[in-house]
Amino acid sequence: MKLDRRQFVFTLGSAALAGRQLLRASDSPALGGSAAPDAGATAPSGRPWHQRVRRVGQLNFNERDPVELDVNAWADTWAELKVDAVLVSVTGIVAFYPTAIPFHRRAQFLNGRDLFGECCAAAKQRGLRVIARFSPDLQWGDALDAHPDWYRRDADGRAVAHAPVPGLFNTCPFSAYHSEQMPAIMREINARYDVDGLFTNAWPYLADLPECHCAACRSAPAPDTPEFQERHLQRTLELWRLYTAIAREKNPDNIFFGNLGWGLRAQTNLRALAAECLWFNCDNQGREAEAMPAWTCAQQGRVAYSVMQGRTTTSVIGAWATGAIRWRNTAKNRAEATLWMAQTAASGMRVWYHWLGGQTGLGEDRRWPRAGREFFAWQARHDAHFTYKQPLADLGVVWAQRPNAHYAPPGAEGRPGRGAAEFLEGLYAVLLEGRFCFDLVHEDDLGPDRLRKYRALVLPNVALLSDAQCRQLRAYVETGGSLLATFETSLYDERGRARGDFGLGDIFGITRTAGTQGPVANYASYARIGQRHEILRGFEETNLLPGAQYVVPIAASDLSPILTVVPAYSGYPPEMCYAPPGSPAQPPAVVLREAGPSRRIYFAGDVERSAWRSGNADIAQLLRNALRWVLHDHSTVTVEGAGVVELFAWETEAGYALHLLNYNNPHLHRGWLRRNDPVGPQRVTLEIPGGRAIARVELLRAERTIPHQQEGARVIFTVPEVVDYEVAAITPG
Repeated sequence: MKLDRRQFVFTLGSAALAGRQLLRASDSPALGGSAAPDAGATAPSGRPWHQRVRRVGQLNFNERDPVELDVNAWADTWAELKVDAVLVSVTGIVAFYPTAIPFHRRAQFLNGRDLFGECCAAAKQRGLRVIARFSPDLQWGDALDAHPDWYRRDADGRAVAHAPVPGLFNTCPFSAYHSEQMPAIMREINARYDVDGLFTNAWPYLADLPECHCAACRSAPAPDTPEFQERHLQRTLELWRLYTAIAREKNPDNIFFGNLGWGLRAQTNLRALAAECLWFNCDNQGREAEAMPAWTCAQQGRVAYSVMQGRTTTSVIGAWATGAIRWRNTAKNRAEATLWMAQTAASGMRVWYHWLGGQTGLGEDRRWPRAGREFFAWQARHDAHFTYKQPLADLGVVWAQRPNAHYAPPGAEGRPGRGAAEFLEGLYAVLLEGRFCFDLVHEDDLGPDRLRKYRALVLPNVALLSDAQCRQLRAYVETGGSLLATFETSLYDERGRARGDFGLGDIFGITRTAGTQGPVANYASYARIGQRHEILRGFEETNLLPGAQYVVPIAASDLSPILTVVPAYSGYPPEMCYAPPGSPAQPPAVVLREAGPSRRIYFAGDVERSAWRSGNADIAQLLRNALRWVLHDHSTVTVEGAGVVELFAWETEAGYALHLLNYNNPHLHRGWLRRNDPVGPQRVTLEIPGGRAIARVELLRAERTIPHQQEGARVIFTVPEVVDYEVAAITPG
């Protein structure tokens, strides 16, 4: 089953050609085809089957399942949940079928049973697509002597153990385990079973890239260098093409895809992967950290859309009890699970509902299917409105991956990547509070074709920018686009090397005068109002505002700054807590410029990160005001009402859809939601592209039509209440 060198090179070439052909065939702006009960049916549009998948189900097998799993009950459950495809475990760690591949250990209780084959057949009988799930990340120590090259090694040459399970070890992605052993297992599955796709769990690696000292990696570049990142990217692309070629050996319509999560914190270039990727899956099963905002799944959807631009994306929703402490065999609260599914659907992804272990009755905790059954049944009734063409947002937010590996922001103690995502996290919260409708734009996608739709673009401390990217942004503002940037944006090139001054300094009329300055003895800085401006609305009764925690000292062509940095002073004792009299003129805290329709604003401090860390309402309001200023107080979508609500607006094949996600909950920043706290009413104004006449506005969750009025291109209506999630489906006449 091994590939010799000639076969391996040929396979990679075939994979690349096949991948490009399939990518061209599937390069449609729509996220899915016409609603169809069977994802295997031929669509009039000619779109491949995976772009017509709406809902996906997965039950991870455990070693006891060959004894206890009722296959028909398993298949009936997914059919009742109206999924189009199911994941069935192969796996690679243990085999759930009678494998003939050496060192592919059969599950302990398999006893000759072909669990994979039985489930595959049962799913096919119910019209479901079958995706074979592999786990290439771990292997037993049985093969240490025969294949010592398969394993990741520490600096002393020892195989790196998987601590929770004795006898399991981590594999090295640069080894023959990934390029020979996994292909052998994949081909065995292809030869025996009617599968439609291959999927690898726990691969590829996207962040915290593993350091290895095996023979293949001994001469690898040092970790935390661009060369180290590039080596991992190229190996990932190489294996992705190989696995794609193997999938297509079975059937030209079959695909391979891997597990692409991590969102804002991903280090491996997701846009480069998207060029090969036909299905982008986000393993984002729930709130895992002790403190994590409720909108994390929607944020992941924005990331996925920014690189896939309408091709298939899914998000794995764990029905099990995700959290800082994991209970993998008990069910998650329904309100939390439903919100996670709603964010998936609203942000443009398809829901992939997931459970672990299928003991008698599909597990001892039988509550888990309920949330999925209810949401899926509702969504299936309205599938036509979940066929998206393009987002309607006119505000773009640049999200940068390179800082996750090559930038140590002030306060990170010199550790590259640490806290690099906090800037965008902080801005994201401000955007939600301000009810802004926006897209994420990948740092490598700043050409005119991508940016021309946006009235304004935001750079939340995009510290690393190449000269070419600076030229692209300069061209954007020269053609009338508005720009908001913060802190150390453009002070480094794309490899993390410091520039002598801002790469975008000419756009804002600024120069750096000294190194970045930080807080004094745990006390933050302040900003003094120099003159009144639109961005200071709401601050009429104060001359002093909270300042950023860290500030870049600058000089600006603007001689009458709106805000200036107040010299740092002690916060204790109280007797000393005041600005020294007669302080010299201080550098600007913010600089504004206008040139025709282009408005540009630069904040010298880490304002978005300071707002995120502190929760300070004044800094957040200042940022919201600044965003409205660069947008000329105009937006394609305006939603007025109480509560914390995230917005997505789409052009769909049926018309238009506005999604409102209700986060108004005491457990907004720390899961789970216990219940839904409804908000409403919400007054909506939506600009219809081309001013098309609108015949009807229907609320899909409430399942009723509501009154609307149209004034030129603007459609105006009121959503009376949002319980957990509402979708206003807007149908042209």
